[in-house]
Formats: sequence, C-alpha cells, structure tokens
Amino acid sequence: MAEAIGIALLGAGTVGSGVSRALASGTERYATRVGRELALRGVLVRDAGRARDGVPEGHLTSDVEAVLADPGTHVVVELMGGEEPARGYIERALSSGRHVVTANKEVMAKHGPELLAVASRRGVRLLYEAAVAGGIPIISPLSRDLLANEITEVTAIINGTTNFMLTEMAQRAAEYDEVLAEAQRLGYAEADPASDVDGVDAAYKLAILCGLAFHVVVSPEAVARQGIRDLAARDFAYARELGYAIKLLAQGRVEPGPGGDELLATVAPTLVARDEPLATVDGVRNAVQVEGDLAGRVLFEGAGAGARPTASAVLADVLEVARDVATGRLPPEAATYAPARVRPPDRILTRHYLRLTVADHAGVLAGIAGILGRHEISLASVIQVEADARARTAEIVITTHPAIAGRLQEALGEIAALEGEVLEVGSVLPIYADGSAR
Repeated sequence: MAEAIGIALLGAGTVGSGVSRALASGTERYATRVGRELALRGVLVRDAGRARDGVPEGHLTSDVEAVLADPGTHVVVELMGGEEPARGYIERALSSGRHVVTANKEVMAKHGPELLAVASRRGVRLLYEAAVAGGIPIISPLSRDLLANEITEVTAIINGTTNFMLTEMAQRAAEYDEVLAEAQRLGYAEADPASDVDGVDAAYKLAILCGLAFHVVVSPEAVARQGIRDLAARDFAYARELGYAIKLLAQGRVEPGPGGDELLATVAPTLVARDEPLATVDGVRNAVQVEGDLAGRVLFEGAGAGARPTASAVLADVLEVARDVATGRLPPEAATYAPARVRPPDRILTRHYLRLTVADHAGVLAGIAGILGRHEISLASVIQVEADARARTAEIVITTHPAIAGRLQEALGEIAALEGEVLEVGSVLPIYADGSAR
C-alpha cells in the first residue's frame, strides 16, 4: 500500500477540531477521491495537556518542531489565526518543502505575495480558499474559472458579524449597542469587536480578492475603511423609505486615472438598492459578486463562517494538494504582480446619503443646499422630519448625485460650522445602486 499522505494541523480551535473530525469520519471517502489515505500526524496547540473535542488522543503537541520537522508530514494546515507566529510557521513549512493550506486572511492579505513566491521556489502549493469567505468558494473561481475574464468589479459582503448586526438593526429597529450585545451573546462577535465593526476584517479579505481579480498587489492598509459604530436605527428606516438596505460593502474596481489605471478599494456601510441581489443577503451569510466581460455578473453566496463551512473550504484545499502529492503533479508557478495604484479616498466619485440634525426654522435647508451647490454637489432627494417639537429641531436626510468625496467632506465641514443652525452631521454613507456606486 502506498504511503499515507501526512497532515499536520496548527491550531485546534473550532475549525481545527472540525477538520480533524472530518478527516477521521471521511477516511475511506477521501482515500478514494485522492488515491491515497490521508493520515493526521500531529496537532499543534498551546496546552497539549488539555483534551480537544474531535482530536484523536496522542496527536496533541505544544512542540512546533515536532510538527514542522516531522518527515511524514506532507501538508501543513494553519488554523491559528493572527499574523505571528502563524506567518513564520507557514514560511518555515513552505521552505521545508511542505504544502500549506491556511484560513488566515491577515497573513494572506499582508504577506500573501511573498509566501506564494516561497512556495513557487520550493515547488509546493499554498492554498487559502477559507481565508476570504469561509465555505463560499471564491479563491478558486477567481484563480481558474474566471481567469479568461477581464474583471471589472468585485463587490462583497464578507463579514458575518456585521451583516448579522445590520440585519438586526434593520428588522428590529434596534440600536448598535443592543445588536452588538446580542451578537456577542450568540458567539458571532468577539469581546473586542473592533476588527469586525471597524471594517478591518473585511479590508483584509478585500485586499486578497482585489489581488486575484485585478492581478495586482494590494496592501490592506490602502483600503479605505468606514465602520458601523455610528449607524443609528433611524438610518435604516430612512434607507427603507428611499428604497435601500444598508450593508457593509467591500468594493473593488479599476478605473482610468490621470497616470494610468487606479484601483478603488473601499469598505463602508453602504445603501444598496432593494432590487440588488446583495440587498437580500441577511444574517451571518456572506456573498461575493464578480462582474466580468465574458461571464457577466456572477454571485457566490453562502455561509461565510462557522466550523463546518470553513472546514469544508479547508478540506477542499487539502484534497487538492493531496492529489498533487499522490500523482506527483507539479504546482503551477506563482504569478508576479505589480503593486496597485490605489486611488485616494477623497478622489472617489460616488452618490451619498447624509443625515443632519438642524434647527427647525426657515432658511436652514436653503443654506445647506447652497453650500453643497458651491462644491458642485447636486441633491437627488430630500426628506425633512420634525425631530423634537419642543426643542424645535428637525432631521434632514439628503441623497446626492455622484460627487467627489473630497468635495463633499469640504462641504460638510462648512455645513457643520453653521452655528445655531446645524446641530449634528450624523451618518454620511455611500450609495451603491444599479450595479454601480459611480
């Protein structure tokens, strides 16, 4: 019988335990599909003395050398999360001639090109399907199935925590603090939710998607981010009245710039027209929409997180690598891409939603409209609602026609300075409609 293909896991959390269980329960099925048996060799954890559900007895170790130097290990599966020591372990595994499968979006967003280059030099694979959208296949389609297309835009809902929270705010008219507490109680949000609610997680994932879609190197720090902390329940009511839903959208597209093509990469709570497919993606579900010149619009939707969906994506990569090992097939050489020219956020052209609290007396709206007009920002619609009759305040909701973001910020600075007339500049959100935010 041919030698079993050895698998080592770095991490035995929710996903790691799920992968271990699947390897045990699917032994015969996977052997048939690969052509050789898959054997779990070891599982790296911080505390090897504590049993993990789903991990066979005797496989746990806290000694990284015992895992990375094991001559019987062909594939290392990194499920630790975080940047270090995960990045270092991945590089060591690749440099030693072992294939690597990872679900680590931070490492792949920040160090993906250099690690893929290491893998290419050593003639091994580095696969990361689970790093972006959990159980939704998107890395492989962009790398292979849509490769013949000139991708024009990638638009995604790729953070389940925030999508759950925004869905709750919309459906229950609940405020941010309430839905955050509920997400934490259900295990959807961490005790420190900053990575999710401030758009950091989505920015990592968008950087990976843009790199694949547009064949460039994208730093996650170059992605313009706006989180969801400042949203209020009434924003969702106004959005509904205007015919929109609010989603944390991660958007990437390439447009001509003064010195050549520029990448627009943004993560922000965004008004999405109700007839757009992305507007109906609710709860913890994720979706990635890709538009290409040949395939047109393609939508991938499903469970973006959780043990089973993520384990599914991880194991798909493991089986692909295992087939390479079983057949002796050489991996393709890694493509080399140039750094993206990212358009500064203040030069992005888009429509906007504005919510302002103002003194309820004559001339205030005219003054606001005048300032916007001087900055070449035209109004598409206006809603004015009495906020507090006793205090004589009103709320004004404005949607604009496409405007340069920098000009809007300058105008809002002047509007906020209207002492005694404008009491608060509340939410300022982009609008995505008709397949375009332009």
